[in-house]
Amino acid sequence: MSVQERRAGRFVRSMMARGWTTLLYKELLRFWKVSFQTIAAPILTAVLYLLIFAHVLSTRVSVYGDRVSYAEFLVPGLVMMSVLQNSFANTSSSLIQSKITGNLIFVLLPPLTPAELYFAYVLAAMVRGIVVGCGVFVVTLAFAPGVAAVVHPLWVLAFLLLGSLILATLGVIAGIWADKFDQLAAFQNFIIVPLTFLSGVFYSIHSLPDFWQRASHVNPFFYMIDGFRYGFFGLSDVDPQASLAVVVGFAVVLVALTLNLFSRGWKLRH
Repeated sequence: MSVQERRAGRFVRSMMARGWTTLLYKELLRFWKVSFQTIAAPILTAVLYLLIFAHVLSTRVSVYGDRVSYAEFLVPGLVMMSVLQNSFANTSSSLIQSKITGNLIFVLLPPLTPAELYFAYVLAAMVRGIVVGCGVFVVTLAFAPGVAAVVHPLWVLAFLLLGSLILATLGVIAGIWADKFDQLAAFQNFIIVPLTFLSGVFYSIHSLPDFWQRASHVNPFFYMIDGFRYGFFGLSDVDPQASLAVVVGFAVVLVALTLNLFSRGWKLRH
């Protein structure tokens, strides 16, 4: 290979690397420029949930044999719920807006691989979800300071990263599938929101009848919430290793599916 060819190869590789990082930067700027809406508003919503539910149910609900107060029990669930919902919102809204406005073509024209497209969108969404989750955690410490004594921080980090990755990936799938905002809203309202609210954010599944306990075990979001909560208290409704295995398996399937959609250009290039 000649010197010119090697230089050309290095130039192409550097341009491709710059391409996906530029897309990542664009996606980060996209939510950061309206941070009052994308970060502050979800934090306020989570705090309102905590105030309302903790005030109404704190004396009526027992969790983990009263070893944890209800307000403390709520905090990890609200943190993870905020992470999941905002990770999904970032990728799904970005793709549907690009499709409707017609500027998606400018993302697809550069020689970016499916993996580079995927990671640019997903990493930005994970950042938004985690930033909102950290904000919720810091603010809610004023109401439940005992949560600060995290028992297993590595478990918290593992489920935080996996949960945000999974919902960001689901947001990519929804954004690719949807052609209109109402289709995206249907995906969120009939799939994401029910699975999130029925995942044990506000209750322990042991307080449910047998049928609903079994139904909860079919919900992958439950394992994200339960495993994340285990990291804070060392207590959980199911074995945390089983939760981790389910979440990792779910993530692998979704990542493989999304990379396949990008490589085929389904509903993107055709």
